[in-house]
Amino acid sequence: MSLRSGRRRAAGAGALVLLLAVLGFLGCRADDVASAPQSIRVDSSLGPLALETVAEGLVTPWSVAFLPDGRYLVTERPGRMRVIEADGRLSEPIAGLPKVHARGQGGLLDVALAPDFATSGIIYFSYAEPVDDKARTAVMRARLDLDGLRLESAERIFAQHPAHRGNNHWGSRLVFGRDGMLFVTLGDRYDLRDQALDLSTHIGKIVRLRPDGSVPSDNPFRTRAGALPEIWSYGHRNIQGATLHPQTGELWIHEHGPRGGDEVNRILPGRNYGWPRITFGREYASGARIGEGTSAPDVEPPLWQWTPSIAPSGMAFVTGEAWGEWRGDLLSGSLAGERLVRLEGDASGMTEAERLLDEIRARIRDVRQGPDGAIYLLDESKGRLLRLLPPGRGR
Repeated sequence: MSLRSGRRRAAGAGALVLLLAVLGFLGCRADDVASAPQSIRVDSSLGPLALETVAEGLVTPWSVAFLPDGRYLVTERPGRMRVIEADGRLSEPIAGLPKVHARGQGGLLDVALAPDFATSGIIYFSYAEPVDDKARTAVMRARLDLDGLRLESAERIFAQHPAHRGNNHWGSRLVFGRDGMLFVTLGDRYDLRDQALDLSTHIGKIVRLRPDGSVPSDNPFRTRAGALPEIWSYGHRNIQGATLHPQTGELWIHEHGPRGGDEVNRILPGRNYGWPRITFGREYASGARIGEGTSAPDVEPPLWQWTPSIAPSGMAFVTGEAWGEWRGDLLSGSLAGERLVRLEGDASGMTEAERLLDEIRARIRDVRQGPDGAIYLLDESKGRLLRLLPPGRGR
């Protein structure tokens, strides 16, 4: 070995010793440095943004909620719920979940923390509930024991009527209104689309419940003969994204059309949203028009519609000054397009402004803005929780 190479090795060893000494002084381990989130740069109208991988190893993740201590609660459609640590480590599956109908698009679906979770520990989750040879969308509430990783005092507070043998179009998004009432979106179960306009069933509806599952006194159909009192709006196909407008507090949703006709809608109590009588969609096989047209006086028109379909899933309004010109815009995942989509506008109408994340092409199942202002995305295809940072943040 030459004198020069020996000096190089000695210098390298000295640098390693120095690094370990610094880590020890700071109270860190060497593997803590390695666990820093992976980050790539993605292009946007705001300039380059950092997209970080928070966690990997999930199996068909469907929903994410933010725990007060900085951790994440995530559902996996096969029937598991896990806690993700701030450093990305996955917990063992939480015990105490019910059996789910994990077929087709069914399984364990949305999760939401009760508004008083910090003191009550109560969570709500939706799932496809097996009923003999059929299944239905159901909602359960339970107390989450984070130390023991188990659910306690679990009780089902709602079940869609009727149950059905099909495996698709469960809806299942959960949103708490500012008044503490719980909105639940319910799909048309694919084969039962004509029931979306029938007020005697929960098929193709949004329902509104008290936290215990009882019916609020101001629901629009509570006193109508023949109508189910939980119904808030009707004429929906398959709502996969729902959130509150940050200024008005109104519920906004998007829903899948068939072959074209994905919609963004502002939800008003007692209103008809048309499916399947009024739609921009066409039949999958034949391409024939569905229904009677694209508008009618008794039907609320969509604020935006996508043709061809993008298969939207998950949605969030962008808030906070850090996001600049995006503030107030709407973000939606796109399962078919494998992107994140940004829309501009208001209750008078929306316009698609931008398609993002061409760099990774991922089936974005859920979209949420976190308490830290970042945008969190569940990548269904690769089993990841991603974090999109505002301009100037990240590596």
